[in-house]
Amino acid sequence: MAAAVATVAAGVVAATALAPTAAFAGGRPDTVQSGLNALVKDDGMPATLASVKGRDGRTRTYTAGVGDLTTGAKVPADGQIRAGSNTKTFTAVVVLQLVAEGKVGLDSPVDTYLPGLLRGDGIDGRTITVRQLLQHTSGLPDYMDAPALSDYAAIQYRYFEPRDLLDGTLAQRARFPAGTSWEYSNTNYIVAGLLIQKVTGRPVGEEITKRVIDRIGLHHTYFPTPGDTGIHEAHPQGYYRSSPDAPPIDYTGMDSSMAWATGAIVSTNTDLLSFFAALLGGRLLPAAQLAEMRTTVPAELLGPGVRYGLGLQSRPLSCGGLSWGHGGTSPGYRSRNGVTDDGRAAAITVTTIPDAVGAQHMADTLDAALCR
Repeated sequence: MAAAVATVAAGVVAATALAPTAAFAGGRPDTVQSGLNALVKDDGMPATLASVKGRDGRTRTYTAGVGDLTTGAKVPADGQIRAGSNTKTFTAVVVLQLVAEGKVGLDSPVDTYLPGLLRGDGIDGRTITVRQLLQHTSGLPDYMDAPALSDYAAIQYRYFEPRDLLDGTLAQRARFPAGTSWEYSNTNYIVAGLLIQKVTGRPVGEEITKRVIDRIGLHHTYFPTPGDTGIHEAHPQGYYRSSPDAPPIDYTGMDSSMAWATGAIVSTNTDLLSFFAALLGGRLLPAAQLAEMRTTVPAELLGPGVRYGLGLQSRPLSCGGLSWGHGGTSPGYRSRNGVTDDGRAAAITVTTIPDAVGAQHMADTLDAALCR
């Protein structure tokens, strides 16, 4: 059965279908819809959602699968999702705004702002700079590797203070001396969130809301307040499996304090694309700080040719050039996105964490969306 296509807003087209194939302009197969369908059929994703801004400047939204495994409800077009580590880019923007305001030094030690906070086996906040936090070159271990966070099912609604998360880090040994290597660590952005709070005197969620979300009008994006465990608008349910053979756990509701400044934001694919387009278009940072953000180091652990700046990733495209974005994972959702300097943009979300094969299929579908 062919996809039903209807205009839902000026310049925005929704393509919502479970069909194995879909038609695009000129009768060509729509590679995005086909890719989403395959993620459901072949990779076992309950639902997939995508937003794609093409060379014609129009944004199209797509879905496949079911939004609720219990009821069989449809996937809401451009529904809200837990954006996971896309939050890091929001946090990095606020830190760099503070740099532009002269309140934070990018190459100043963390101890300048949070004296004595980072002390442990090979860990010393006097030798770790703000830049190294944002760039993942600090050597800080990942708090997500601590035993207290090993059982997601047990902590779904547990509240964590940022200090609780840091305790899990400081019980581990440094991964490497600061500045000598690269390794992704969620801890870096917990520390960045604490830095924002210390410098501004306000909760990090309020600063992100004022300085980023409200500033560029992201109407379907928010940083959850303490105790807010739901998702506010229409959304697909998110599911977590403790092992490939385990039954799915509905992980739509959760206490996002376990992610905080590193991964708490709720958004939509389209809002995320608007955010990255505004960022790269110079609407959130002065030119000097945006240039720092786009200065990257190799991050091949994230994929071939991937490089990491200050809360921002670049990925090579099969058709040439780069896409810029981040991506994020929470226990019930994974999203991947990218925007190009010439205005193309795409974001894809699935409603459970895929295996390595499914993750590659997500990457391939994103690449195809940006290159068509």
